[in-house]
Amino acid sequence: MKLVQVALRATDLDRAEAFYRELLGTEPTGRFDPPGLLFFDLDGTRLLLDANAPSSMLYLQVDDVRSCVEELRDRVEVVGEPHQIFSHEDDTLGPAGMAEWQAFVEDSEGNTVGLVSFAPS
Repeated sequence: MKLVQVALRATDLDRAEAFYRELLGTEPTGRFDPPGLLFFDLDGTRLLLDANAPSSMLYLQVDDVRSCVEELRDRVEVVGEPHQIFSHEDDTLGPAGMAEWQAFVEDSEGNTVGLVSFAPS
């Protein structure tokens, strides 16, 4: 089974497009307005931003959570500072021998977005 699409609520498509274009470093793959749908490609999984979507939470992998948060800090609200949450001894939940770091920011639409990176333990 493969995850095909994740929907996230976005009440202002222009604002959401600007936020996710900067966060993801890529252009949207599609916009249909009306009815108010905006798509980005996340390595083969569609991110759908839609005013009628229920609230959900994304965890996006970045190269380095700490540097990513510092780059975004003046433009987003950081709701959870970068911190190590787990060391993976095996590959059950992540790459073995790696520490998992996470931070949380608020997107332009009030959704919390988790940022995740891995570093040697």
